[in-house]
Amino acid sequence: MEDLDRVLEIEHLCYSNPWRPSSFIGELENPPFSKPFVVFVEPQKIIIGYVIYWKIKEEIQISNIALHPDFQGRGIGETVMRRVLEMCRKDGGEYVILEVRPSNSGARNLYRKLDFQVMGVRRGYYQNPPEDAILMGRTL
Repeated sequence: MEDLDRVLEIEHLCYSNPWRPSSFIGELENPPFSKPFVVFVEPQKIIIGYVIYWKIKEEIQISNIALHPDFQGRGIGETVMRRVLEMCRKDGGEYVILEVRPSNSGARNLYRKLDFQVMGVRRGYYQNPPEDAILMGRTL
């Protein structure tokens, strides 16, 4: 909860249709399924991103991930995703899924690099602007 203001700031910088504060609070109040955490730079302990994923039995659903725009394009997102995937595997996850906008080529390229495959399309998934979602997944 003490990191929520910074997380919301990053959310608004990264997304045209950002989550509301109540959505983040709901994730924080939903253990053991929801697994939110922040990414920070040491030694200043500046929060630069966050990840929220759900674990239900062997399935992992990455529901929100963002990295402050000032830190994108440096390989940090890849490092974070590799650590998330390893944490999920150690936590008993067998496969992971996520949705991504077709227009988010940077994220799509990263997910392909991490062996995610296109599993389908969720029509009309996003708003502001309206866009389908590409459903991607991979085994752990």
